[in-house]
Amino acid sequence: MYRNKKTGIIGIIVTVIILITIVVVSNIEIENFSQIGGALSSLVMPVQNGITYLKNKITGNNTFFSDISTLKEENESLKDENSKLEQSLRELEIIKAENETLKEYVNLKDKYTEYTTVPGYVINRDTSNYSNIIVINIGSDDGISEGMAVIADEGLVGHVISVTGTTAKVQTLLDTSSAVSSLVGTTRDAVIVKGNLDDNDMLRATYIPTDATILEGDKIETSGLGGIYPKGITIGTVKSIVDTKNLTNRYAVIEPAVDINKVETVLVITN
Repeated sequence: MYRNKKTGIIGIIVTVIILITIVVVSNIEIENFSQIGGALSSLVMPVQNGITYLKNKITGNNTFFSDISTLKEENESLKDENSKLEQSLRELEIIKAENETLKEYVNLKDKYTEYTTVPGYVINRDTSNYSNIIVINIGSDDGISEGMAVIADEGLVGHVISVTGTTAKVQTLLDTSSAVSSLVGTTRDAVIVKGNLDDNDMLRATYIPTDATILEGDKIETSGLGGIYPKGITIGTVKSIVDTKNLTNRYAVIEPAVDINKVETVLVITN
């Protein structure tokens, strides 16, 4: 009985609370209700804005990663295109070099029409303080043999010392064991031109006659003696005369007409 009485009291209290709530709500003005709604909205909006920001951020990241992937593809494509352009450029450079070589061949053959010659170009060099050897791309298959003279546009380079079927070694004027019977262009005095141990880029004219007058700027050319070099091929120019205590030991420093360390195109005289 007590329990039923207690339950009845609770029911009455709940009913009274509901009635009071209804009365209060019914007496709230619409403006006040709007203010309450605004307050609730101000609480909800930051959360809603945060959710929207996160959504946009995620969407933006997806776009960012998509852009990165596109850029990578474009970069690979550009690399491939650049590689093709570089290959084309190399091929053009090779063609240009071949054309220049052909022009040099034509110019050389036109210049030395009195000789029977075979054109070639330098494919290797073997230089040191004592030796100066170049290897050219023609050999016995092209009619080249030991002892043949080798020239370039400006003058004498050296002579062939050994051959294979497709290559030949040339001992140049700068080699210290090289010796060429020569003439001074103005006086026609005979001298011997050798490689210069003191200066690998220069030559030395020795065995100058005691009564010979040799001057700076004089041209030196082959004499035709010795059976290797034809007469009249330019060797170089006198740069200085070095006097010694013994007049017979004086010598002249000769600048080669051909820049032998850089020469690329040559002719081998076969007759």
